[in-house]
Amino acid sequence: MKLFNYLSFLLIFPLLYSCTPKEEKPQLEDFTKYVSTQVGSLSDFRLSTGNTYPAVATPFGMNFWTPQTNENGDGWAYMYQKDSINGIKQTHQPSPWINDYAAFSIFPMTGEVKFKEKERQSKYSHDTEIAKPHYYSVNLDTYKTKAEVAPTTRGAIFQFTFPETKDAIVLVDAYHKGSSVKIIPGENKIVGYVKNNSGGVPDNFANYFVIEFDKPFTTQGTWDGKNASEALEVKAERTAGYVKFATKAGEVITAKVASSFISPEQAQINLDREVGAKTFAQVKDEAQYEWNTEFNRLKVKGGSERSMQNFYTSMYRTLLFPRKFYEYDKDNQLVHYSPYNGEVLPGYMFTDNGFWDTFRAVFPFFTVMYPELNSHIMQGLVNTYNESGWLPEWASPGHRDCMIGSNSASLIADSYLKGIRGYDINTLYAAIIKNSKNHGPLGSVGRMGVDYYNNLGYIPYDVGIHENTARTLEYAYADFTIMKLAEELGRPQEEIDLFAKRAQNYKNVFDPSTNFMRAKMKDGSWQTPFIPEAWGGAFTEGSSWHYTWSVFHDPAGLGDLMGGQEAFAAKIDSIFSTPSIANHDYYGFEIHEITEMKVADEKYGTGQYAHGNQPIQHGIYLYNYAGQPWKAQKWVRKVLKDLYSPTPDGLCGDEDNGQTSAWYVFSALGMYPVAPGTSEYVIGSPEFGEAEMQLENGKSFKVIANNNSEENVYIQSATLNGQPFNKTFLTHEQIMAGGEIVFEMGATPNKSWGTAADSAPYSMSREKR
Repeated sequence: MKLFNYLSFLLIFPLLYSCTPKEEKPQLEDFTKYVSTQVGSLSDFRLSTGNTYPAVATPFGMNFWTPQTNENGDGWAYMYQKDSINGIKQTHQPSPWINDYAAFSIFPMTGEVKFKEKERQSKYSHDTEIAKPHYYSVNLDTYKTKAEVAPTTRGAIFQFTFPETKDAIVLVDAYHKGSSVKIIPGENKIVGYVKNNSGGVPDNFANYFVIEFDKPFTTQGTWDGKNASEALEVKAERTAGYVKFATKAGEVITAKVASSFISPEQAQINLDREVGAKTFAQVKDEAQYEWNTEFNRLKVKGGSERSMQNFYTSMYRTLLFPRKFYEYDKDNQLVHYSPYNGEVLPGYMFTDNGFWDTFRAVFPFFTVMYPELNSHIMQGLVNTYNESGWLPEWASPGHRDCMIGSNSASLIADSYLKGIRGYDINTLYAAIIKNSKNHGPLGSVGRMGVDYYNNLGYIPYDVGIHENTARTLEYAYADFTIMKLAEELGRPQEEIDLFAKRAQNYKNVFDPSTNFMRAKMKDGSWQTPFIPEAWGGAFTEGSSWHYTWSVFHDPAGLGDLMGGQEAFAAKIDSIFSTPSIANHDYYGFEIHEITEMKVADEKYGTGQYAHGNQPIQHGIYLYNYAGQPWKAQKWVRKVLKDLYSPTPDGLCGDEDNGQTSAWYVFSALGMYPVAPGTSEYVIGSPEFGEAEMQLENGKSFKVIANNNSEENVYIQSATLNGQPFNKTFLTHEQIMAGGEIVFEMGATPNKSWGTAADSAPYSMSREKR
């Protein structure tokens, strides 16, 4: 009897096991419904409402996809105001000013094959577009065809719905600057490579792609940029290939795509691993789930529909860059093609980021919500330094000559000081020190003007180094973060003292007679004539109105220079009360950043506050250092309400790798990291009734704003974990420990909350050393 039961169990067990349900994924709230990827795409060279494109991607994906309305190579690939589409392209573009690299496009058409963008373009209507992070769909009216795409990290899947025709065509445009297309009819496949780029790549740079179709071709051909033929393979300056199908009405052709910066074989590995046998619906659903996994980390409620749309669209933008520039080989080992030395090497690599923009809020957001990712990025910075000898201040995909500063110091120091580990901090510290002593191979790498800065304490106006005063201010802040990191690493005291002294160099370019930061000549005299509203010259994409506040680490010290707290607050007031006049003689024309400042002032009365560009985005929060936090509360909520909209013209300037969006995310939560490298987040005015941050350490932190509304923007009182709270900042440690801060909100300022001397956030001048 025992034997019988045992044998019966052995026979039944496999059946029982096979019927055991698979572990289901957690149910997630769908926040993708609030996201429009077209926000910011109604832009052009003269006026930016974001300078974005509708990126179909996974978070930090190696490849994005976007519809293309303009010609190949145009930095404004998709412009909402255009009425025709000529391709859906794989893009790696971080900014229209930096432009794209490794791009190719896929486009369905019917009838005659047309290769050139203007000839093949199709009319379309926004009424038929669906533009979400995980899915894009559009009806191509000219060809009575529907195109859809859903992404993976390194690939995508397309669906093309054709009418009844013998000439259903899918064109692959491999772009210019050297490319190749090879058609393999027996495998329903197209392979090739593209080499187009905008700089910052080694000679052997290429993006290898593979495309697999679910139906045999009736015919096919290639194009060498001039002539079409039936040849199955072509290599030229510009190439394209096409395949044809005979389709019934409503028939769907599926194309599975992936690419690699390493090799054709790796492209196939990426395709098989990420797309493989999955259906379009599966890929789409998985991409949506991936986005919702991130959005559910940060749940907000108690706000308007518009606020929800602004918030999750901003979070989407914050999670696009930096781009994963690494792959997994056949043995599932982490490898990357180095955009610095052209070798394939182990380990992480990230790219497409300008630290001048993103050190301010994007990377501080990662330190709170994505410490593991932050650690991976730091590992990537180690690899970049080992492979190029420099830190990547603006990478796309390698070093690019754009913007100023050595802002890598800030994000490295902030990461380590906030307890994030798993990378070689000693190598990164050595890289930071190298930056502080050397002018790099490009103006954006290392420190331009470093000898003047280190010897004189500022970079003179008259020594041929543009944007000299802005560089002085940004180097001084970077030196503060180096000082803090040096202390944490136990470096020699003389080294710590050196950077502590240099962190005060901002004082060398402050002119007390004008109460502005001002360019100084080599002999120590002030540059004349002084025009506070003069953009460029001594400053970067701004004027003294904007850069005077670039003392992130010592606002109280800046206030002392201006005559104390009252004078400091009055000077901040003047930002908003001074008309948005601007002198653009340095540029010779009105740059778009000036136009955007003027537009915002005309519509909303923001004066010289140029939120559309980065230098002054922290400025509102300086009221907390001046003892008048209720003014920060007022202006934060005004900017959240007036300068962001879930529409194609919904931003007030360049989005810039997530920075302007990260400002929104932080500020809507009720806080902002004015000085990365310190542990503090300066309090503003939360937009939502409740926000919950699900932290990677398993804890959660809630921000609750009782009686919150568009009118009730002022904090009346606060408690932190049930205890009265009168500080105007939260610390990183308080947030990471979990808990909740509760604000009681009202329609009139409470001028006693947060105004005590010890309520103000950190300033270096107030630190006992």
